[in-house]
Amino acid sequence: MHGLITWHAKEESSLKVSELAQLISAQNMTPDVTEDREISCGYTCDLLSWVMAHGCEGMAWVTVQTHMNVVAVAALAEMACVILPESIDMPQPILDKATDEGLCVLKSPLSAYTICGRMMEKGVPEKAE
Repeated sequence: MHGLITWHAKEESSLKVSELAQLISAQNMTPDVTEDREISCGYTCDLLSWVMAHGCEGMAWVTVQTHMNVVAVAALAEMACVILPESIDMPQPILDKATDEGLCVLKSPLSAYTICGRMMEKGVPEKAE
């Protein structure tokens, strides 16, 4: 018999960037930026115009993009952090700009899919509409 599998995330909980970094085995690529910010929600998208329209304060944004506009979009929205999956490197001049903007950039060996799954499992909600 085939049935629907229902999955329920744990209740929403407060998660700091430092705790998220541990959860996803991430390295802080901007060590001079505090990891104390609370994460309000998670988001995954690589289309910058879409993220500009939907990004929000406290967001943990997972993207494979590594150019300067990522920092601009995340800083404009006052996001908590940018997460690079699959050990993707961001060029140092862009990391320097992220540091100047107070934006934490994390690099994780995990896939974007796994990162999002772990955030959801920990109670990090998707952006409320």
